[in-house]
Amino acid sequence: MKANRDIFSGSLSAATFKEIKAFMPNQQQQKKILVADDNKVILRAIKLVLEANDYQVVTASDPAAVVNVVDREIPDLILLDLLFPPDAMDVGMHWDGFAVLRWIRNMSGAKDVPVIVVSGTEPAKNGPLSLQAGAQAFLHKPLNMGELISTVHAVLGETQPAAAA
Repeated sequence: MKANRDIFSGSLSAATFKEIKAFMPNQQQQKKILVADDNKVILRAIKLVLEANDYQVVTASDPAAVVNVVDREIPDLILLDLLFPPDAMDVGMHWDGFAVLRWIRNMSGAKDVPVIVVSGTEPAKNGPLSLQAGAQAFLHKPLNMGELISTVHAVLGETQPAAAA
């Protein structure tokens, strides 16, 4: 009954929305991907490529926005940069992508959301560290968009369309 009240009152929580989506098995569900990067050009480029591949995309450009989006919307996948400017959060400490990833892994509703780290930092060092921290994959910038889409498909357990192979 609570779901019905939420629907009719106009306030639909993320949990209620997921419950409703579960009753629509015949419709293709568009997966929601959160892209987190402080570089607006990279955010826009990744967003365009993902949307062209039929994903719903939400963006965040600082650690606080990442945590807020994850808490509010619980995406199906997160693409997470490792480096954010020191002044991105006014909390007296610097949050990098590893701190954000640890935070997400401790959020009850999002601890199992897969994460692909996308970073221009040292892949030999940060690739293994990202996987140890709980990421499912590491992609090095500059990105090969074909590799990005292939990795997104693999992490989400999707079969890749024949034309994209």
